[in-house]
This record gives sequence, C-alpha cells and structure tokens, in this order.
Amino acid sequence: MILMRMTSCAIAALATLAATGASAQIVNLTGTYRCIQACRAGPVGSPAFITQNGPDLNLVNEAGQPSRAWPDAFAPASRIWADAWNEGAVYSPDGMIIQFDNGTVWQRDLGPPPPPLRVRLRR
Repeated sequence: MILMRMTSCAIAALATLAATGASAQIVNLTGTYRCIQACRAGPVGSPAFITQNGPDLNLVNEAGQPSRAWPDAFAPASRIWADAWNEGAVYSPDGMIIQFDNGTVWQRDLGPPPPPLRVRLRR
C-alpha cells in the first residue's frame, strides 16, 4: 500500500515537471523591436526583428545579422539563447523588453502613437 502511494506520488511529480518544461515559454516574442541601449551597429532606435514559431525563434539584430534562437535550457520561461551570436538574453514577462548578456537592450516597437483626440465643446 505504501509502495503504491509512493509510486503514484513519483509519477505525479514527474508529470508536473514534464508539463512545466514543455509549456515554459508562453510569451510570443514575434514582432519588431528597437535597439535602445548598447546597439551593435547603427544609431539607437534601429529596428530588430523576431519571428517565433513554437519554441523556435529567428532573430535579426539592428546590424542586420541573423541568428536562430530557442528557450534557454536553464530558464526557458524567461531566457533565450541566440546561437550565432553565442549569447543569451532575458525577456520581460510581457515580452516588451529583451536584454542581451552583452548589454544590448531591445524594446518592442508598437508603432506610432495614435493621433490626439479632438474634443469639441458644444456651445
């Protein structure tokens, strides 16, 4: 009886760990970003791009250099590893900021702000 209970607990614990690892990266990082700090080439504000397909990512930095990337094995819910650049990066929980290990920071580009609202007063 005790052995059966221990086996059930062990199976439940393994299932929980497997589910956590498989669903670790839930933020979609696809989009245009702007380099806002320690840019490799070009002025601050240069565009960078990420395309995500499941856990696989394709990155193009502000210098136009591409890299494949994927969730970091040690922190898949908050870090990615860019293979061609041989460096990792941490991303914010909402995917708005990505900070690379070399100090480069990307901020998601949401496009131009909407035009101001015009309010007409009735007289």
